[in-house]
Amino acid sequence: LTQIGAKFMFVAGMFISGCVTILFGMLDKVPSGPLFIALCFLVRAMDAIGFAAAMTASFSILAKAFPSNIATVMGSLEIFTGLGLVLGPPLGGFLYQSFGYEVPFITLGCLVLVLVPVNMYLLPKYDAIPSKDSFWKLILLPKVLLLCFIIFSLSSGLGFLDPTMSLFILKKFNLPAGYVGLVFLGLAVSYSVSSPLLGFLSDKLPYLRKWLLIFGSFITAACFFMLGPAPVLHIESKLWMFVLVLVLLGFSLGMCAIPVFPEALHCAYENGFEEGLSLLGLVSGLFSAMWSLGSFVGPTLGGFLDEKLGFEWASAIQGGWSLLSGLAIGIFYIVETTRRSSSSGLQSPPGNNEERTLLLASET
Repeated sequence: LTQIGAKFMFVAGMFISGCVTILFGMLDKVPSGPLFIALCFLVRAMDAIGFAAAMTASFSILAKAFPSNIATVMGSLEIFTGLGLVLGPPLGGFLYQSFGYEVPFITLGCLVLVLVPVNMYLLPKYDAIPSKDSFWKLILLPKVLLLCFIIFSLSSGLGFLDPTMSLFILKKFNLPAGYVGLVFLGLAVSYSVSSPLLGFLSDKLPYLRKWLLIFGSFITAACFFMLGPAPVLHIESKLWMFVLVLVLLGFSLGMCAIPVFPEALHCAYENGFEEGLSLLGLVSGLFSAMWSLGSFVGPTLGGFLDEKLGFEWASAIQGGWSLLSGLAIGIFYIVETTRRSSSSGLQSPPGNNEERTLLLASET
């Protein structure tokens, strides 16, 4: 990012992603067999590279443009993440049913390509000075490592729901296939609505971030335990309760996801990292990597557990990641507060001004 610039990385990532999305829509023309499988992997891998470039650069640009309101801006933009989650499935399904396999991918790819020249014109260019700070120095900070664990647990949970929740809804509640997407609205809408407020609170009241992270992780864990619900709870699953838990889950995900980026930046500044676009690139790249790792582990491990143990147990086990991350970050903040209290007590003067004057006089 520091070598080629955040703006170039962003528009180049969008261009690559748009092109390969269109190519993915053409893959049904390829003969079945090893060639088809190889091209599927190649196209999706290229899409991942473009996505990673665009997302890493976008977080860096946001933090550079709005240094005092990072969480507020990120929370506001998450509205559009929620809109994408809400509108993507029904629009994609409509285009697929009406025009066939290719059209949804061509439409989305062309939309992304249209936005490339728009962003080339609108985005300012930020100069970045390469820093001596390294990726490994950042990730080995205990607090940053725990924040990475939180990001991993969140993306893993969302990734787990992708291949498993729709099947569970169809089987458990006997809903028509067309209504399954409406159930997902509870999570997407609550996340979109709550994110701007949580971002505003994170910026205006920085001391609340740690409480948002701790309680957000615990509430997320409780929601995954209640989605089934877990067999040990002996609670019968109801559709209204399932939707209510999803609404609460969307809110708790926002509690964890929004404060993470400014909290990591604050930790880096405290540990002597140089302020600038180079550090922003390191932090955004790190969290993009952790999010993608969770997006891989969630569906693969979750799908395996769902097949072997059922959705109820698989969801409860998935909630264990959030429970562990909440406990870990909570213990860290307790230790950090205790250590700071001890050091401030040792550094405080032994008495008031009169006492210090008498001590100096006696020494003289």
